Amino acid sequence: MVDDSVRFPTRIALVLLDALEPWQAANVAAFLASGVASDPDLLGEPYVDADGAAYLPMLGQPITVLQGDADALRRVRERAVARAMRVAVYDRGMFATGHDAANREVVAAAAGAELDLVGVAVHGARNPVDRMLKGVPRHR
Repeated sequence: MVDDSVRFPTRIALVLLDALEPWQAANVAAFLASGVASDPDLLGEPYVDADGAAYLPMLGQPITVLQGDADALRRVRERAVARAMRVAVYDRGMFATGHDAANREVVAAAAGAELDLVGVAVHGARNPVDRMLKGVPRHR
């Protein structure tokens, strides 16, 4: 049963490039969500089924998934960084790497404004995040 009365004080949002292939969108979303999940305060409790099998905890609040063009992703990153929000980025060059250290090298090679963004995740207070994302449509 879902409790629709819960209103979280923060918002988690992923903004994906609208031109991604389905496999790319799923990959980028998973990587960005893992960045947000690096804050242990956002994780819920572990799951246990009726047989007693244990499962990993997941983020304890919903994630809004949006999409936009390259300019929208650039604006979201700029606004989130300017507001000192928690931000995760996925640069197009990361599709060609095979490990975490190489991904960090891709990001380190470009100034923030020059990143070839295909995804951005933000976490922050609900109202500022909502205002920052105004006009960015939901992912289809």
